[in-house]
Amino acid sequence: MTTMAGEGRAAQPGRAASVFDVAKAAGVSHQTVSRVLNDHPNVRTETRQKVLDAMERLAYRPNFAARTLSSSRSRIIGILSTANGEYGPASTIAAVEAASRAKGYSVTIANADGHSKESVAEAIEVLRNVAAEGIVVVAPQAGVLEALEAAAVGIPHVTTQTLVRHGEQDLAAEQVAGARAAVAHLAELGHRRIGHLAGPGDWIDARSRLEGFRAEMAARGLDADAVAHGDWSAAAGYAAAPELLDRGVTAVFSANDQMALGMLHAAFDAGLDVPRDLSVVGFDDAPESAHYRPPLTTVRQRFDEVGRLAVARLLGEPEGSAPPAAPPAPPPLLVRGSTAPRPAVEH
Repeated sequence: MTTMAGEGRAAQPGRAASVFDVAKAAGVSHQTVSRVLNDHPNVRTETRQKVLDAMERLAYRPNFAARTLSSSRSRIIGILSTANGEYGPASTIAAVEAASRAKGYSVTIANADGHSKESVAEAIEVLRNVAAEGIVVVAPQAGVLEALEAAAVGIPHVTTQTLVRHGEQDLAAEQVAGARAAVAHLAELGHRRIGHLAGPGDWIDARSRLEGFRAEMAARGLDADAVAHGDWSAAAGYAAAPELLDRGVTAVFSANDQMALGMLHAAFDAGLDVPRDLSVVGFDDAPESAHYRPPLTTVRQRFDEVGRLAVARLLGEPEGSAPPAAPPAPPPLLVRGSTAPRPAVEH
């Protein structure tokens, strides 16, 4: 957040004034400042002059240099990120960056707090000011979608997150298919009491994997009531394990590999053998998962493909076009040593 040292000066000596400084000085919203910068017709003359006067007082200089190039194009793709270093989002960002560069675009990343609409708006403004031609949103929290709508982005954008509301499917809709594949694997091994270690409730991916778990359990006539929640960390998996083990599960589908690691640790401390007494499946195929003890059966996310599709859609697919009618193919399930047929005696 920026603060004003005085109405006629930039917030801090030596720091260039921002759109938010101008907005505060003019007594308007940052969206109004953006409309003035873009010469939008629906701005009152009086308001426009207040904004222009504030810009002059603050010596505000919009960073639209890229738009003055003879091509009138910046060749910049923006990435709006609200993740905090989790493996999945970090891998997605790397994939989007690689796909962008393969198309001849450079990348600018703007980080935001996924729980703050104002922070998301600030990140969008950063990408506007570098003249990004489009934005790939790698923002797992469901509230970010509402923040994007409220911010009136005004730049072509796509999201890499699954959207399972109103029947829509986005680029990562295979999240549901991957969860179903994990549950199907456990059910085909004879497990009937299968628990789910779910991610945070405000994460779109966590909701999608929970949806896939419930859908596959229902399709097989199994109860899907054994669900515990964690924050993606191994510590959360360890802490949630007793809740599932006390429900008598013989198998657990974890929404990511790190929580699965905590589950393996908790099972060991409880005197259970994995996979003889308990089978565990993760999600992501993090590099370390093949070296857990035992090696973790997991769903491999195709980050490279998601990055390629996101950039291709941003650059070439018309906005509003319908998603493919066919359901997404499930991502690969890598069967390793952490799953086995249902034990003869259930715990």
